[in-house]
Amino acid sequence: MTTPSPTADTGAELLPIATPARTRAALRTLIRPDRGLALTGLGILVAATAVGLLVQPLLGRIVDIVADGRPAGDLTLPVVLLVAVAVVQGLTTTLGLTRIARLGETVLARLRERFVERALNLPADRLERAGAGDLTARVTGDVARVAEAVRSALPEMARSVLAILLTLGALALLDVRFLLAALLAVPVQLLTARWYVRRALTLYADQRVANGAQQQQLLETIGGAVTVRGHRLEEQHTERSAGRSRKAVDLTMRSVNLVLGFYGRLHIAEYIGLAAVLIAGFWLVRDGAVSIGTATAAALYFHSLFGPVNAALVLLDDAQSAAAGLARLVGVTDLAEQPEPTAGKAAPVSVPQQRTAPTEAAVTVHEVSHAYGPGRPVLHEVSLTLKAGEHVALVGTSGAGKSTLARIVAGVQQPTTGTVTAPASTGEASVVLVTQEVHVFTGSLAEDLRLARPDATDADLRTALSTVHALDWAEALPDGLATVVGEGGHRLDPARAQQLALARLVLADPALAVLDEATAEAGSAGARVLERSAEAALAGRTALVVAHRLTQAVAADRVVVLEAGRVVESGPHDELRDADGPYAALWRAWSGSRATTAPHP
Repeated sequence: MTTPSPTADTGAELLPIATPARTRAALRTLIRPDRGLALTGLGILVAATAVGLLVQPLLGRIVDIVADGRPAGDLTLPVVLLVAVAVVQGLTTTLGLTRIARLGETVLARLRERFVERALNLPADRLERAGAGDLTARVTGDVARVAEAVRSALPEMARSVLAILLTLGALALLDVRFLLAALLAVPVQLLTARWYVRRALTLYADQRVANGAQQQQLLETIGGAVTVRGHRLEEQHTERSAGRSRKAVDLTMRSVNLVLGFYGRLHIAEYIGLAAVLIAGFWLVRDGAVSIGTATAAALYFHSLFGPVNAALVLLDDAQSAAAGLARLVGVTDLAEQPEPTAGKAAPVSVPQQRTAPTEAAVTVHEVSHAYGPGRPVLHEVSLTLKAGEHVALVGTSGAGKSTLARIVAGVQQPTTGTVTAPASTGEASVVLVTQEVHVFTGSLAEDLRLARPDATDADLRTALSTVHALDWAEALPDGLATVVGEGGHRLDPARAQQLALARLVLADPALAVLDEATAEAGSAGARVLERSAEAALAGRTALVVAHRLTQAVAADRVVVLEAGRVVESGPHDELRDADGPYAALWRAWSGSRATTAPHP
């Protein structure tokens, strides 16, 4: 289970955070496939630590030889054994830590894959409510924290815990009174750990939320820089960014003070334990219960605990930070597995969106309604049928619900109520959505295209590019299809990026294509080229097109008009244009604006 979604000071409904119990269960699930590797690595580390515990008795033996005034030759055997112990311990420790590190990296990779898979399947409206900053903070900062813990804290913690347990056992074998003296430090250490843990988990969770709010503000300010400057809002946005940065810094300084207090308490525990062991050794040697060498070994054993005890307790810092990050990652994976709650009411009576092969129509939308939260309805019992091979243009004013309906038909978003039937998948993509927000992935142009069909040959890629009238400019690139595009590579303008997306659609060859204002970002100069590209990409398949320009409606088989989330008209362009209804008003407004802005001859 997960805790309720927290709300940052941005007003966004943040993604949920998993409870500690759920986080532990998820971690066990991630480790389960590699239990053999975990047990092998742990066993090797136990052997390495046990071998290392021979150092203190051997040093104690050397002390006894010197104290008894024995010949120098008696030192040969313990010295040779010390060298052997060092070699064996070094080799086994390296092997054990390597296996533990491999386990950690494997689990981390599995966690990343699951997180990305789940995040990509989250409902679009849920991501919109959370804001980009929250998800960005999780996929960057939280994953980095967990990765750092896996690569450094996990192996060190495993070795430290084993060293502590086996060293305490060795102290008991020397004389149980040495163990009792050493345990005087434990109450201080336990109280220190309890004091730290009770404060750290909440503090680190708050720090992650504050970082997410800070990133969200920066994304909004930078992404809307033109609007911010246009409305003279620089001062307000700067103050908001500064305020959220101050909150993040304040939480960071609180964590620093917490760690300093943690270290100070640990030093007190060390002094208490070492003093107790030395006093016990003095009394036992004086009474003849143990030799000087044995007392020396006991003191060395306790001194050797400084490193692993402090490391284990200090690693609580990394563990708490990583646990907070892991809980946020698991919260996202759990959210994607659970059905999204409906807006302010019980589960809908109708079944959720279905993907089954219809008998007659290619796509059937039946009484679909959707809301982005209580009191925010977008669609109202929309019903729509697309015949096989039919091209339907979806038009309406801004906010009418066109993009929401398109995403629901494409299967990207689930409706609050109602059902959708669409072509069933037969191994290839059955539905492909192309929006105006096109992303050019980093890599060669060929690799970008093959995201739609990994087994496509170069000839297939050229055919797809040719279909959307993009082959000429693609082959004119510095390295042709091998040209690196995307971040840090050759820059593609919006029109070419959109043609690339349409070429991917051709390669995927879906039965149904959904275009959501796919030509809107090109600007007037590239609009006609993109409309030709889109028309060629849609040839021979069923299509639903959210029309940014009404020329797309003219070319469609049928026009569907949405108004305030309801279908108010449906029919061919000519029929609706002459009917003097909502579509006719849209057509007159659009035609008039084009005539007004047209250049004079």
